[in-house]
Amino acid sequence: MQYMAAVLLARAKEVRDDGSIVEIVLWELSEPLPPSTHRFKYRLHFGASGVSRVRYDNERGKGDHRHVGHQEYEYKFSTVEQRLADFQSDVERWEPK
Repeated sequence: MQYMAAVLLARAKEVRDDGSIVEIVLWELSEPLPPSTHRFKYRLHFGASGVSRVRYDNERGKGDHRHVGHQEYEYKFSTVEQRLADFQSDVERWEPK
C-alpha cells in the first residue's frame, strides 16, 4: 500500500454538555486523493451515543460526500472554508428524523 505525504492542518474535538461530539480532522496531502481534485483529506463529524448525525468526509475511490443521519449525499468541494461553514450549518440545523 502506498502512502502519500500529509500535513495535519487541524484537529479539534468538542464534547458538548448534552453528550454530543463535534470533531474536525483536516490534512493537506501532497497530491489529490482520487477522485477528488483538491489536496485535502478531511473528516468532519457530529454525533452522539455512538451514532453519527452529520459527517463530511472524502475517501479514495468515493470522493467528497456527506452523511446526514443514515442518508449519504454527493458533495462538491469548493474550499475548506466553505466545507467547514456547510458542516457547521448542518450541525446547527440538526433535528432527529
